[in-house]
Amino acid sequence: MSGIALIIAFVIAVILMIVAISKFKIHPFLSIMGVSLLLGLAAGIPLVDKTGADGTVTQGLANVIGAGFSGTFTSIGIVIILGALIGTILECTGAAFKLADMVIKLVGKKRPQLAMLLMGWVVSIPVFCDSGFVILNPIRKALVKRTAVSSVSMTIALSAGLYISHVFIPPTPGPIAAANTLGIGNNLLLVMGLGVIASILPLTAGYFYAKYIGKKVKAADEADQEEVAKSYEEIVAEYGKLPNGFMSLAPIIVPILFMALGSVASMAKWTGPLYDVCSFLGTPIIALAIGVIFGIILMAMAGKMKNFYDVTNDTLKTVGPILFVTAAGGVLGRVISVSGMVEYITSNAGYLQAIGIFFPFLLAAILKSAQGSSTVALTTTAGIMAPLMNVLGLATPVLSALTVMAIGAGAMTVSHANDSYFWVVTKFGEMSTEDGYKTQTVCTLILGVSAMVGIFLLSLIF
Repeated sequence: MSGIALIIAFVIAVILMIVAISKFKIHPFLSIMGVSLLLGLAAGIPLVDKTGADGTVTQGLANVIGAGFSGTFTSIGIVIILGALIGTILECTGAAFKLADMVIKLVGKKRPQLAMLLMGWVVSIPVFCDSGFVILNPIRKALVKRTAVSSVSMTIALSAGLYISHVFIPPTPGPIAAANTLGIGNNLLLVMGLGVIASILPLTAGYFYAKYIGKKVKAADEADQEEVAKSYEEIVAEYGKLPNGFMSLAPIIVPILFMALGSVASMAKWTGPLYDVCSFLGTPIIALAIGVIFGIILMAMAGKMKNFYDVTNDTLKTVGPILFVTAAGGVLGRVISVSGMVEYITSNAGYLQAIGIFFPFLLAAILKSAQGSSTVALTTTAGIMAPLMNVLGLATPVLSALTVMAIGAGAMTVSHANDSYFWVVTKFGEMSTEDGYKTQTVCTLILGVSAMVGIFLLSLIF
C-alpha cells in the first residue's frame, strides 16, 4: 500500500485507536500496539527482514515494532524514571510545597496558570519539553494543592509553555537544526529574537485555553477542598519543618543548568575536554541523575533516608504504566515512518508551494501529525524547504528565520497518540486518554494556528 491509500489507512487506524480506548475501554497500551500491528500489515511492511538486490535490508514488522518500543525507552525512559523520582522526593520532604509557596509569593494566588506557563517557557529553552514537564510536575501538583486551582488548567498551561519554546527558540535542537539547514545557523541571535516574538500569541492563546478547559475537564489529582482549607501552619506541621528555598530548588534547577550548559557547549561549538565534560553533564540522563543526588541530600537533611527505598519503589510502580504507553506511542511512530508515508508526503510537497510562508507550516503540521516527533518534523521540513527558499521568495535572513518559525508552528500541530509528549502530559497530568485529546491535542492545534497567525503578520512587516 502506498500514496493516498496509506494516508487513508493511517486516518482509519487513528480513529480505531480512539474508539478502542474511549468507547470499548481497552487499555491504551494494547490499543496502540494493536493498531500499530494492523497499520503495519496494511502498509505492506514485510513480516520478516528482507534483503534487496542491492544488499539493503528492510526490517520485518516484528523488528520494526521492537525498534519503536526500545527506541522510546532509549530516548526518554530513564529520563522519566529519574524525573519522577526527583518529584517524589520533593513531595515527601515538603520541598514541592516550599517551591509552590515561593511561586505564590512571586505571582500571587490568582495567577498560578500564568506562573506555570512562563516557567515552562523559560525551562524548555535549553531542555526538551518531555524532560521539562517531568521536572516541573511536582511544582504543578503542589500549586494545585496549595491554591485549589484546576489541575487540568495547570497541566495544559505548563505543557503549552514548554512546547512553545521547544519549537521556536534555540538552543533546543530542532530550531538549531532547521536554522542551519536554511543557511542562517550563524545568525541564531536573530532566530532567538524572532522566536521570542513568535511566542507571544501562542502563549496568550495557551493561557486562556488552559483556564477555559480547566472548567470543562477534571483530572484524577484535582485538589481536595478540605486539604486546601488547612492553614499554612497545619500543612507545614505535617512535614515537620520545610526545607530551605535553595535545597528545595536544587534538584530541579541544577539539572536544568547542566542541560543548558550542554546546549551552550554545542551551540558555541566548543572542542576538546571542556566540550566533552559539558556535553556529558548536559545529557538529560546525567543531569537528572545529579538532580537525584541533590534529592538524596535533601532527604538526608530532612531525616527521611529510611524512606528512600520505599520512595524509589513507589516511583517505579507509578511510572511503569507511563513508560509502557509512551513506548507504545513510539511503536506507532516507527511503523508510520517505515511505511513510506513520510516519503510520499515529501515527494508531493510541490503542490503546496503556491501558498508562501504557509507552505512550511502546513508541511510540518502534516509530518508532525503523521509521525509524532516535533524535532523530526522540524528537520525534515527544513530539508525540503532549503532548495525552495529562492523560489518562494524567502531567502533573506529575516524571512529565513520566519520560515524556521513557521516550521516550528507546524511542528506543534498536533500532539496526539504517536507523540511521546502527549503521553507524558496526559499520564503525569492524571487524565484519561479521551481527556488528553480534549486538552493536549486541542491545545497544540490552537498553539500552532495562533503562532502561524503571528508569523504571517510578521512576514507582512518584513
